[in-house]
Amino acid sequence: MGAELTIGKLAEAGGVNIETIRYYQRRGLLDEPPKPLGGHRRYAPEQAKRVRFIKRAQALGFTLDEVGALLTLDAACACMETLALATRKLALIEKKMADLVAIRQVLGGLVQQCDAGNGSAVCPIIDVLARD
Repeated sequence: MGAELTIGKLAEAGGVNIETIRYYQRRGLLDEPPKPLGGHRRYAPEQAKRVRFIKRAQALGFTLDEVGALLTLDAACACMETLALATRKLALIEKKMADLVAIRQVLGGLVQQCDAGNGSAVCPIIDVLARD
């Protein structure tokens, strides 16, 4: 990709839609090039790489604020700070996973109580959720 890209081509190269490009610009994650008089904005091909970076970081669970921090750290060649951010994100993901396992166990038990069908008029799931 040697030539400059229109916003549509940038979106296509980055695997997103045009509104996503505009949103990233509003969030300060992507520069908005000047618009020439009577023309269309043109994006450098490297911007497609940046869009793909943002999408990959999001897929790993980073928020857009965290993605912005990663981009800043990349520009500063701050590998240790990047490692610290990724380590914190990993710990958060591991906590969420543990929480999900606990939720799964409780909900699974409630579903089993319903499946047992003891004929009670009170639904075990509703009963547990309604308790004070």
